[in-house]
Formats: sequence, structure tokens, C-alpha cells
Amino acid sequence: MAVMDVIRRTKEFQKQINAYNIPLTVFPGQEVRINGRLLEALDKDDILFADTAGKYMMLEFPDDDVPHYTNRMIFDLQQRGIIPVIVHPERNTEIMARPDLIYQLLQKGCLSQITASSYVGTFGKKVENFSHRLIEAGQGYVFASDAHDLPGRRYEMLQAFDKMKHEFGQKMVEQYQQNARSIINGENVLMNEIKKIKRKKKFWLF
Repeated sequence: MAVMDVIRRTKEFQKQINAYNIPLTVFPGQEVRINGRLLEALDKDDILFADTAGKYMMLEFPDDDVPHYTNRMIFDLQQRGIIPVIVHPERNTEIMARPDLIYQLLQKGCLSQITASSYVGTFGKKVENFSHRLIEAGQGYVFASDAHDLPGRRYEMLQAFDKMKHEFGQKMVEQYQQNARSIINGENVLMNEIKKIKRKKKFWLF
């Protein structure tokens, strides 16, 4: 969807929210699929960021791949003062098989956004477990509802935060919530001390 269409529909949605006196402010934004023409789209102002200052880009990979040019693209974005936020890495089959891929991107200064539904098990036990391991290793920064296909996708943010409080404590809940505010406001996010995730060993029986 074109940038102007996203902005227009967001304004229309906000009017409806206001008409029902719902205390909610909606901001336009996009998940940007990584591709070889991304910098060209930036030059044409055809990209929406998570913040109005153009600091945080929600960057999406294909479901089963991390493109070979990713490191170069990350470098080029950072040279422009952009901080990529890698969205739903916990559902990327290549990252699940090779956890060092997301670790290296975070080491370069990227952030990551984990889908709430992944963490609470909606996408299956394997994705749920990997989400937990990412959070445990400090490789997560914010939750996202990713509920862009209602009723096919459910809004499970509250469940995710309840689970996080139980497993990791209230302090981490508050950290994730503050990170989200910092991103939307274009402010600096406190970087985590991240740890590597070890690949699970496979045992063969003969």
C-alpha cells in the first residue's frame, strides 16, 4: 500500500475512534520488506517509519530467508541514521535454524520486535519456545500485536505481558513498554546486554 494511502486510512480510522470517544491515538507506519530497491524507495520518500523523525524502520525478512545482502543493507541504512527494527525474527525459519543471524544483526545495533502471539503459543510450540529463548538472551526489545488480519489474527498483547511478568518479572515488562514508547517518539532505546543462543543438538538413534 502506498504511503499516502496508509496516512489517509489512518486519519479516517482515527476519526472513527474519536467519534466513539475511545482514548486511543493511532499512528501510520509500515513493516518494510527488505529488498534490493529499498534505498531507492527511501530516496523517493516512499517509506513510513515507526516514528515521525524517521529514525526507526520496521524491517521485515521473508518468512524462510535472510537475504545475502542483508548486512550491506543494514550498513547503508545505519549510514543514513536509521535504526532497523527486525520484526518477528522468531518466525523466520532461517533464523530459527541459525540463531547467530539475529545475534549478529543486534550486535551491529539493530533492534528486534517479537510478535505477542508467537510468545503465547498461537503459532505453535516451536515458535513459542524460540520466542522465549530470544527474550531470555536479551535479543528482544518490544512486543507487537501483528493483528493486521482480523479476525484471522488475535490481539494478544495483554496475554504476552502477563506471561512475561510471570517468567521474567515486572521490570522486563516495564522495559518492553518503555522501549515501545521510545521508538514511537523517536528517542534512544537502551541497548540490551545480549547473549548468544545455542543451536539445539540433534541426537540420532541407530
